[in-house]
Amino acid sequence: MNNSNHTPSSTNPGDEAAPGTPGTGENICPICNGSGRTDAQECKKCGGTGKVIEGIGGA
Repeated sequence: MNNSNHTPSSTNPGDEAAPGTPGTGENICPICNGSGRTDAQECKKCGGTGKVIEGIGGA
């Protein structure tokens, strides 16, 4: 996985909320499948982390 310059509290374009927000959880990025890379470049959805924060439960 890529060690990007993102801190654990920063958000990426694909995040639905900030890390730690109640009712959310970490998921593998659906665009890069957790690799953090697409077409030999940093994934734009997850910012190269391979993870996105999404709502859980779905109401």
